[in-house]
Amino acid sequence: MAMELSEGLRRDAELVVGVCMSVEKDDVVTIITDDDHLTEAAALAQIVVERGGFPVICNNEHQVKRAIADMRFPMAPPRNLHKAMVASDEIIIITNLEWANRFAHVSAVRESCDNNAKIASVEEGIGNWGLTKADIIDATDRAKAAIEALKGRKWCRVTSPSGTDVRVSIEGRPALEVTPIKQRGQMMGPVPLWAEVAFAAVEDRTEGTIVVDGIMLGIGLPGQTPNPITWTVEKGHVTKIEGGDEAERLMKVIHGVDGSTCIGEFAFGTSEKSPIGSPSEKGLLGTVHFALGDNHNAYPGGQNHSVLHLDGNCLKASLMIEDTGQYIVRDGKWAL
Repeated sequence: MAMELSEGLRRDAELVVGVCMSVEKDDVVTIITDDDHLTEAAALAQIVVERGGFPVICNNEHQVKRAIADMRFPMAPPRNLHKAMVASDEIIIITNLEWANRFAHVSAVRESCDNNAKIASVEEGIGNWGLTKADIIDATDRAKAAIEALKGRKWCRVTSPSGTDVRVSIEGRPALEVTPIKQRGQMMGPVPLWAEVAFAAVEDRTEGTIVVDGIMLGIGLPGQTPNPITWTVEKGHVTKIEGGDEAERLMKVIHGVDGSTCIGEFAFGTSEKSPIGSPSEKGLLGTVHFALGDNHNAYPGGQNHSVLHLDGNCLKASLMIEDTGQYIVRDGKWAL
């Protein structure tokens, strides 16, 4: 028996299933969830059924809670869930969003993409987004324009009022478009508020200072960092981390973990709708984020292997293509 959906929940579930994932008749859909999101998962499953698909809800509560509490707990899914993902036409993940962001970097996601699936995580607040298809298209168009401007370029420079001043090389690294309307085989990303362009930073070239003054994932913060975290970067690796208690937490998390000091990802947001203070902040227009750790699973050309992938966000950033002097974002505003 179908559940009665509120107007907002139905609208947003239809946006995810119909617009972002474009589920079709006879599609096999795996919905991964946790205890806190069972109602929302059921709503998504109902819309899949209404479109003629076959949803299966997998409650991965045990792994989600363990991994949030312990950064060393394995992110790779158990083999039954792994097989379900690879055999799916669409995979929708509605769980704790920080866990979902880290889950994007496991081999099961890469294999699902290689098998031509569509895969996305769902952001918090479903039923209350107030988002339209036009908003999604605007964010996607900005991402595509930035990708075109960066095609064939070698160096970018990022600065921010908090003290970020860093050069990063993208030479030979294709852009990864992480936008809300998912295509078959496209790498996993959050929907529908988020939109970003990401690169596997050339592993031994990033130089300068990165000051994280927005969200910092993987160290147990519920929102933006209360104290900025300063990364000193030399030849692609963080050689010093400074700040308050948050900096200490980050150092403890990466201590002794192979590949965790490498600047693996360089990315920037293109959405005007991504909320501040949640993992979705990384998709917000005017922010640039960098990640320590793995880039080989998710990012074209990436060569750094690590069990960690930890994102830190820089607010009100400026992003310039050094090859041309052209700005993509300037003082936190779109400049293309």
